[in-house]
Amino acid sequence: MQNTTKAERFGVLLIDKPENMTSHNAVNRVRRLFNTREVGHTGTLDPNATGLLILLVGRAVKASEYFCDGDKSYRAKMKLGCVSDTEDIWGEVQITDAPIPDEGTVVNAAARFTGDIMQVPPMYSALKRDGQKLVDLARSGKTVEREARPVCVHSLDIKACGEGEYELDVTCSKGTYIRTLCADIGAYLGCGAVMSSLRRTAACGFSLNEAHTFEELEQMTEEERYALLLPTESAFAELPAVRLPDFFATLAHRGNEVYQHKIGIEYAEGTRVRLFDKKGFFAFAEVRRFKDGTALKPIKQIRLDEI
Repeated sequence: MQNTTKAERFGVLLIDKPENMTSHNAVNRVRRLFNTREVGHTGTLDPNATGLLILLVGRAVKASEYFCDGDKSYRAKMKLGCVSDTEDIWGEVQITDAPIPDEGTVVNAAARFTGDIMQVPPMYSALKRDGQKLVDLARSGKTVEREARPVCVHSLDIKACGEGEYELDVTCSKGTYIRTLCADIGAYLGCGAVMSSLRRTAACGFSLNEAHTFEELEQMTEEERYALLLPTESAFAELPAVRLPDFFATLAHRGNEVYQHKIGIEYAEGTRVRLFDKKGFFAFAEVRRFKDGTALKPIKQIRLDEI
């Protein structure tokens, strides 16, 4: 929690989203619990997926455009011997009747899908083509060509967890589809595969271990819920932190540039940073070139009070 008065409280809320709930419905539920319209998510989870959903509450929503959308981790299950139009068990599933390989063969096949790989996005996705979501086209019976695009699977641990079913722990780059990963492994094995469950365990430096269920939130007092809010800047740890002396902090609060040489720093042009005053984080800035050299130009004020 960042501020003392209710109107000023804002920050990052980590939710353990249940199955059969859209990210939009999760946002609405948090709006009611915190009695504010200012709630937004930083990346959706499919309704059938569970796990870490990162929400911004209060004025923190103004930071959403700068939010880290980097590596994520998932625990998924993959079922061999079938295929589906959605690449998961929630679509139209067809049994392939192909022989199921032994565990060693499956593990070796999965290893081929680590590192930098090319992946064709699924039709049932929120990606757009000519202004229309692919999922909407798919639901209307249309299929369009999609170009393979580069993604990175940093790590993939796989083990059998049932007859023809495997558990996968995956850490991957932005834009990686776990159900497509399962489908591609199944295609390589020749027996087909679908994703049968998905749980996000980490994203952008946050862990599912830090998240709370709605049942937990609903049993808390209002003060206890507000106490869960993490500082907004915790979501942007990858950006340099610049702590400004009072005079320069006042300039930045007013939207004025702060020349780097005057505060003894030297970041490359285009670098984005977090600005701090004596009260804490209050704005994002970008290094831009001006007549008298490079300076930090505030580009988004997150906290409005002045020093």
